[in-house]
Amino acid sequence: MSWIARFWNTRLKPILLPVGVAALGFILFFILLATGPKLDSQPPVAIKPLVQSQVIEISTLQLTAGAFGTVEPRSETDLVAEVLEAEVPLGVGKEALKYAGEVLIEVDPSDYKIALELASAVLAKAASEVNFAQKDYNRQLDLKQRQSASQALEDGALNRLQFAKASYREAAARVESAEADLTRTRVIAPYQGRVRSEKIDIGQYVAKGVAVAKLYATDYAEVRLPIQDQELAYLNVTLSAQGIAETSRPKVYLSANFAGRIQRWEGEIVRTEGEIDAVTRMINLVARVEAPYQTRSGDPPLAVGLFVEAEILGRRLPGVVKLPRTAMRDEDAVFLIDAEQRLRHATVNVVRREGDWVLIDEGLSNGDRVCLSAMDDAVEGMQVRIVESNTEVSLR
Repeated sequence: MSWIARFWNTRLKPILLPVGVAALGFILFFILLATGPKLDSQPPVAIKPLVQSQVIEISTLQLTAGAFGTVEPRSETDLVAEVLEAEVPLGVGKEALKYAGEVLIEVDPSDYKIALELASAVLAKAASEVNFAQKDYNRQLDLKQRQSASQALEDGALNRLQFAKASYREAAARVESAEADLTRTRVIAPYQGRVRSEKIDIGQYVAKGVAVAKLYATDYAEVRLPIQDQELAYLNVTLSAQGIAETSRPKVYLSANFAGRIQRWEGEIVRTEGEIDAVTRMINLVARVEAPYQTRSGDPPLAVGLFVEAEILGRRLPGVVKLPRTAMRDEDAVFLIDAEQRLRHATVNVVRREGDWVLIDEGLSNGDRVCLSAMDDAVEGMQVRIVESNTEVSLR
């Protein structure tokens, strides 16, 4: 091999071969670039956000207030033994309804009948003494008029008569007391109700003044419903009234998950408790439900102790719209969507906020389309795409 071949293989070939490959690649790149398709430049397309909207209708709304409470009896009474011994317990169980005048407890009256008989005998004896003393006094008066008796004899007869009358009154009082004790051997229900607890059993002796049972009324039940003071603006009740006229009592609907399903009962607000709770800063409204244990067949009663949710019907507001809170921009504005599907700012007046809803009475008209979707980047004049919402924004 000549020195030229050796020089090519050892010096030039390692340098020129990569350079040649690179030059060939550049040539092919420019050929492809010159013969390739041309790209037409276009302006960027604006992305229109998809929003929910609703065409509103001005209407009259029934305002409501929500609260929770526990069913309580309107009256609860401890039945107390008024005699010294009790030997017979409640005649019927706690599950039975008691009627006004029904005998609940009856004790052995033998000792009290004997006491009444003894007091009656003493009274008869005292009556006889009064009769004898009256005749003796009349006789002394007759003798004095004929000047046959002294003043001392007349005074003695008068004293014996007054003593006999006093003894008669004492005996009469003892008879009355014995009769009262005899009637107290029967404890009678003061009103229609149910027995909550009984504390005696057959043959048990109880002392006078000891509670033997607890009875609560069932003619109607009450539920204390605490609400915020600002809620009074939407209800037909006032803090100053001790009671509410029967013709203007707000309706209230109570509900509870009972016996595996939602149960409902209807009542009315009858009064406020007239003060603000110092701890909770709430006001108690008192709801009444008539005959809570008298229900249709298959329906559960409104049992005492049941925890219920209440919906109180308040005033009716004309010319308002109910919108979800997501429609609000700041505190007093919404976005309307015009015919070109552009956002237009509208100032409104919110008359009430309740949960996820607001009530608006100014700033909107029938037929306005309100944007319901919350958008942080929404601006005046932005174009949007509309999807109809099934959300109810107005109620009659």
